Amino acid sequence: MMNTDETALVIGEHRFTSRLIIGTGKYETFALTRDAIAETGAEMVTMALRRVELDRTKESLLDYIDPEKYVLLPNTAGCYTAQDAVRTCRLAREMGIGSLVKLEVIGDEKTLFPDVTATLEAAQILVDEGFTVLPYITDDPVSCLKLQEIGCAAVMPLAAPIGSGLGIRNPYNLRIIIEQARVPVIVDAGVGTASDAAFAMELGCDGILMNTAVAGAKDPIKMARAMRLAVQAGRAAFEAGRIERKLYATASSPITGML
Repeated sequence: MMNTDETALVIGEHRFTSRLIIGTGKYETFALTRDAIAETGAEMVTMALRRVELDRTKESLLDYIDPEKYVLLPNTAGCYTAQDAVRTCRLAREMGIGSLVKLEVIGDEKTLFPDVTATLEAAQILVDEGFTVLPYITDDPVSCLKLQEIGCAAVMPLAAPIGSGLGIRNPYNLRIIIEQARVPVIVDAGVGTASDAAFAMELGCDGILMNTAVAGAKDPIKMARAMRLAVQAGRAAFEAGRIERKLYATASSPITGML
């Protein structure tokens, strides 16, 4: 694994104490978005550049996110071709948001699964242009390895379809991706509740990006708090190392050595 510092998530030139990246879509109000983000303890916030009001004379999500407090991660949600995704990333850099981008090229409207070929194409262009690229991709070890070899700063395999809340559908693929990774592995999409987040971290993932699980909860603020604690607990459990699974019981108080 890339990170040897147990307390930090390192992505490119950035170092984060929180391993939770939070999205900004689907909240009822911008104020609720701001408050939920604060409760997660996240230090990096992602937003769909195509869905943000860029006219600063009008109310915008950007009015509620302090760039001094959070690292902004513009994403290419809504892009269906490599060309559109690259154009969106270039726009983000021209706006002064920066070169750290979440690459998302959708291949299917129903499942919102990524177009792997287009993602690889766009990633190569963006890396060559000096972007720090975090690509949303399927939980396919080969695709993740190719993105790593291209020079992406992290790989972001899905746990389940975007917004589905199904949790980790294929932990075995994730384990392979983690074992072969030299960059951070960040689960992106599919987390539904705190136990999903903890499980992903216990597998050895370096971080989690989520949106709907918090924004769509009956109480987003309380769920934001739960997710923060789950990510912390899951990471601590991974670092601690769980006990071996056994078919039969082992006494907690051994009888050997007793009088």
